[in-house]
Amino acid sequence: MILRRSLLALGAVAALSLTACGGESKSSGAAQDTVTFSILSTESAQNMEGYWQPILTDMEKQTGLKVKPFFSGSYSALIEAMRFKQTDLGWFSNQSGLEAVRRSNGEVFARTFDPSGQDGYKSVIIVPKDSPIKSLADLLKCDGSLNFGMGDKKSTSGTLAPMTYVFIPAGKKPETCFKTVLTANHQANLFAVAAGRLDAATNNSTAIRLNAERKEGQAEKIRVIWESPTLPEDPIVWRKDLDPAVKEKLRQFFLTYGQGTGAEADRQRANLHRLSIGGFLPADDSHLLVVREMEALENLGLSRETGDPAKLAAAQKALDGIKAERAAAAAKPGNLAPAVPN
Repeated sequence: MILRRSLLALGAVAALSLTACGGESKSSGAAQDTVTFSILSTESAQNMEGYWQPILTDMEKQTGLKVKPFFSGSYSALIEAMRFKQTDLGWFSNQSGLEAVRRSNGEVFARTFDPSGQDGYKSVIIVPKDSPIKSLADLLKCDGSLNFGMGDKKSTSGTLAPMTYVFIPAGKKPETCFKTVLTANHQANLFAVAAGRLDAATNNSTAIRLNAERKEGQAEKIRVIWESPTLPEDPIVWRKDLDPAVKEKLRQFFLTYGQGTGAEADRQRANLHRLSIGGFLPADDSHLLVVREMEALENLGLSRETGDPAKLAAAQKALDGIKAERAAAAAKPGNLAPAVPN
């Protein structure tokens, strides 16, 4: 029997409930002086708070707004918090950002870029360094003997990318392929593989590089057996119904933070570097076309499995439509999103 457990969901849902119960509704008649910024806890909340607090403090100073953080390791909790107006803006993954746009009246206004100069990151599958698993063929023997780690179901690199590019093309399903399938954030999966508690897990290139740069020790104990095409960097999403004056203050902060020269700019860049962020660029919802195309590719693969010609035709039509949107968006100045291969 396959065991699929979420290591973070209960705590995240509890945090959301507390926020919803304790949060005050914002008066539409008064100027908004406080914003709640949601942060995806790809590591422990304690670590993420330490990395983000200097940036949030700078945000308060520059915008004149009180900035309250909302940390959660549950992608769904972040989406629901924005949906019920318990948060105003946040740092999302691409797939969870897409859901915030679809369900929570969200809108992309900025996106991160990497300090390394490489625009994008990769989903990966990792194994212990001394593992007998050398390739995807070894992983996908699917004899029910391996313990596998996945990301949150709304994680782009932890779930969507490996499903789109590995499991569906191979006609495999993690829940029937492995002995157990455990769900956790990137840091937890990296630690579990390095310690030999998991035989393999999804992850991403940024999490592994940060672990190596911080000299935490786990990156040296794992091997990458698969990597995805380049994925776009993370979106910053706000609610469409925010006060336009508040939006402009936030826009100016993100698009100028860590830019320029001098000691202050260097300090800001150092704050961002701890999160593997080089700064922020303007963006809009077209940034999410890449993940929409990945979803469409996944749906096309699932439609092929059904053998239903009507479903297959509908899935192909949807994919073609998104490709056309991407072609049009690619012609816009400043669009740096990487292409999704067929």
